[in-house]
Amino acid sequence: MFIKVLKDKFKVKSGLKHLKEELRKTSPVIDRKKGIASIGCIVDLDQFSDAEVFFELSEEFSLRPNAVKIIGYKSFYDKNSPYSTPVFSDKDLGWNGSVENSYALEFLSREYDLLINYYTQDSLLMKLMTLKTKSRIKVGFGEVDENFNDLILNVPIKDFKTFKKELKKYLIVLKEIK
Repeated sequence: MFIKVLKDKFKVKSGLKHLKEELRKTSPVIDRKKGIASIGCIVDLDQFSDAEVFFELSEEFSLRPNAVKIIGYKSFYDKNSPYSTPVFSDKDLGWNGSVENSYALEFLSREYDLLINYYTQDSLLMKLMTLKTKSRIKVGFGEVDENFNDLILNVPIKDFKTFKKELKKYLIVLKEIK
C-alpha cells in the first residue's frame, strides 16, 4: 500500500515536470486549412455530466455526424460501470506524463480542427491531454492557465447554451465557420 502511494506521488511529480517542459516548447503548427471539420472535446464529467450535448455542435456547424469526438474525465471511475462517454481518470497517469488509457490514446491519435477543453478544475491529467492533443484551435475557460487555450470564454461551465453561442460567434469572427 505504502509503495503504491509513493509510486503514484512520483508519477505526479514526473507528470508535472513533463508538463512544464512541454509548456516551454513552442507548440507544433498543425498544417490544416481554415474551417472546422472535426472537433475534439475533453469534458470534466465531475463538473458537467451531460457530455452528449457536444454532439449538437455537429448540427450547429454543419458537420458530419461523426465529426465530434468526446472523452470524459472523472477523478474516480469504476471500469465495470457503463459510461456513455469514453472515460479516463487520474489513475491513468503513467511515467513522464504519459497517459495509459486506450480511450485516451485513441482520442490523442487523431487531429482536430477545434479542441474544446470543457473543464475549469486544475487537473494534471486534463492539462496533459490538452497539450498532447493535436489541434489547430484550442478553446477553454478562463479558470485554466491561459497557456493551454487559444480562445478563452468566460461563461459558467454549467451553461452550455451560452458557451455554444459564444463559441459560434468567435468562430465566425475568426472566419472558421460561416
